[in-house]
Amino acid sequence: MLPEIRRAALETRVQYGLMVVFGALCIVAALSPLQDPVRITTVGTLFGFTAGLWVSHLVQVLQRAVEKSRENAENRAVG
Repeated sequence: MLPEIRRAALETRVQYGLMVVFGALCIVAALSPLQDPVRITTVGTLFGFTAGLWVSHLVQVLQRAVEKSRENAENRAVG
């Protein structure tokens, strides 16, 4: 798994790192001794950041796949 992460683009590695950081913070906040409203708000916000990064990553992967597919189709049409 580590070789695949090392081969990934810098943007992807940054997204993975941020997902891990916000996911860990979410777990820490969920287990913290804060009052319920504060804890719920904090966990929800951190989870929202984590989910947003994940969706952003999926959109980015999909865009790359579409661009690669179009390039391949153009190359086949020309060649």
